[in-house]
Amino acid sequence: MSHPRLSAVLISAALATAVLSGTAFHASAQVVIPTNRNALIQQNELQALRNQLQRQQFQQQQQFYREQDRQVVPKPRPEVPIVKQNCQSQVIGTTISRVCR
Repeated sequence: MSHPRLSAVLISAALATAVLSGTAFHASAQVVIPTNRNALIQQNELQALRNQLQRQQFQQQQQFYREQDRQVVPKPRPEVPIVKQNCQSQVIGTTISRVCR
């Protein structure tokens, strides 16, 4: 394996380890004195990968929050007492009438 390729693999492995352990690198501008153009390109690629990973994590977190917000807990049916009508029959003369209260 060539030296630049080996270096890229090692840097990628270090990045993956850092991300998985929860100590992701902060996205910030870094002052680099590149000894060759490949090192600067690799750093830019790593920064792009970090940004992409952070976007994916943010989107997953937002999706998780949306799913939590969508969960609807069914409300129990309220217990309402049933009131029976209190009706009395009254006989007045030849007429029967019912009085309900």
